[in-house]
Amino acid sequence: MIGETFEDFLDESGNIVVQSEWTMIDFVDCNAAERGDLLAYRFIDYSRERDGEVHELTWAQFARRARAVAARLQQVTKPGERVAILAPQGLDYVVSLFAAVFAGNIAVPLFDPGEPGHIDRLHTVLRDCTPIAILTTAGSAAGVREFFAAYPAARRPRVIAVDAIPDSVAGQWARPDIDNESVAYLQYTSGSTRTPTGVEITHRSVGTNLLQMIDALDLQEGTTGVSWLPLFHDMGLLFVILPVVRAGSVTLMSPSAFVRRPYRWLWAMSAEANDGAAIFSAAPNFAFEHAALRGLPKGGDTLDLSNVIGIINGSEPVSPSSMKKFNDAFVAFGLPKTAIMPCYGMAEATLFVSSQRIQDEPKVIYVDRAELNAGRMVEVDADADSAVAQVSCGYMARSEWGAIVDPATGSELPDGDIGEIWLHGNNLGIGYWGRPEESEATFRNELLGRQPVSHAEGVAADGDWMRTGDLGAYHNGELFITGRVKDLVIIDGRNHYPLDLENTAQEASTGLRPGFVAAFSVAVDELPEEARDGSADAVGEQLVIVAERGSGAAKADPEPIVEAVRTAIARLHGLAVRDLLLVPAGSIPRTSSGKLARGACRTAYLEGSLRGSHRQQSFPDATD
Repeated sequence: MIGETFEDFLDESGNIVVQSEWTMIDFVDCNAAERGDLLAYRFIDYSRERDGEVHELTWAQFARRARAVAARLQQVTKPGERVAILAPQGLDYVVSLFAAVFAGNIAVPLFDPGEPGHIDRLHTVLRDCTPIAILTTAGSAAGVREFFAAYPAARRPRVIAVDAIPDSVAGQWARPDIDNESVAYLQYTSGSTRTPTGVEITHRSVGTNLLQMIDALDLQEGTTGVSWLPLFHDMGLLFVILPVVRAGSVTLMSPSAFVRRPYRWLWAMSAEANDGAAIFSAAPNFAFEHAALRGLPKGGDTLDLSNVIGIINGSEPVSPSSMKKFNDAFVAFGLPKTAIMPCYGMAEATLFVSSQRIQDEPKVIYVDRAELNAGRMVEVDADADSAVAQVSCGYMARSEWGAIVDPATGSELPDGDIGEIWLHGNNLGIGYWGRPEESEATFRNELLGRQPVSHAEGVAADGDWMRTGDLGAYHNGELFITGRVKDLVIIDGRNHYPLDLENTAQEASTGLRPGFVAAFSVAVDELPEEARDGSADAVGEQLVIVAERGSGAAKADPEPIVEAVRTAIARLHGLAVRDLLLVPAGSIPRTSSGKLARGACRTAYLEGSLRGSHRQQSFPDATD
């Protein structure tokens, strides 16, 4: 952190306070003034060379590029207008994000329309935010213009190739009239349970959340980050903004570079690649399993991971088995047992909400399934028939409060009881772009009752609380996430968590692809014709499981797989699987951030598009 220590951002109560005059612009300027010749951003491009082409920007170069592009934007836009980024992963993307902020615009981080998948989402978001200008690269500009060709002329935004703007234009830049209450960017939600919505993230929100991450990860000045995450996703985005607050650098690569050869990610984190510097990173759960399977060094390759201080495991439910596979695969290469940090976060909170402590190993407990479905966390032995593994997401970030609430009454529940997670803190977004009623319902709720020992201690009685839509509980002071309110499977009046059902299914047969199983309920009269055999006497909701075939099981006899899953679900959950649909790898819809999209999967199932080997275009697919 340049010019300030972490303690300088704390008030007398130890809470994080970002001064009103501090914006993302000021953090960049501090780095450029005091660390101008040091590395800010590195991108390793694997699109043409197997070993990658390295591109770098120092802090001085980065600040100059951001000003140059911002000056061009100021010629064609007005303060507060939206500027969307439709560029490939790389340094030009990072420059574009900051340039929009430097211009006083509201940045909208999206993705190159030339990338496969999620084009419908892109159209939806662009209609919602109505950008005045698009920032892209010279190589992608023609494709971006073609993408907008079908739009009415009056609605076509100006397309600007950032790499075609010379540094000399930087001299024309004028500082915009903004403060930390100004909206810096719109972070669109992944769309796992609804249409993507743009969360309004202010300079105060992002500054506060970055300081919370720095505190939780105990990041020291100069620590290096490594990321292959898509830059339009909240976790990928925060990782490229983090260096401006912590005065370090970040090494980037594309998601496809990781998926095709996960060893690249491990090597980029290694001591050999960083002169022994401390390294932090982040990834969704699937990446740990994928890296364990396909990321080990080959031949004469070496790997020293003893310098890795933390890898945040978030964005999707954390699997104990995936963490174990990753640790078992790389412990021989010096990976600390404390490296993986399960966490909880969401776009509405800018990103970061809670995590394990940096010095702790990931914690897994086992709870009783019947009690869990009844809304309580009750520990049992790991080998009990009713045992369900639950991974701790650790402790709430500094200056952020999380209450477990009964959504029907708005009152806080005691520890051990499962309810909806409500959040309060300066890191939260201030609303959804253009959706005042939805903003009010989500971000401005009143906590009507508190427990004697309350997790809301320190929040004013009239403080606003944000409803997350996530279910969770506190157990021994740590936060556990049990699922989404909208994803609950309710059959015969009993609650069942889809993740629990999915885990049972994939553990029952090696013929299923781990992490690519979706469980949901369907009304009996909505069942497709193929699934109605034997359902004449059935009533109410019925359990359906859609599962991708595992590696090597594409042509396997489906009957043993189906029978194994049906038996396991019946034995452990007391449920009959009305339909188990086996589909090829890549069939189950996933969100732009790679999460399982159960709602979209249910819709596709009802429409019949999952039958007949229909293949979804999704990100990311570990079989590519």
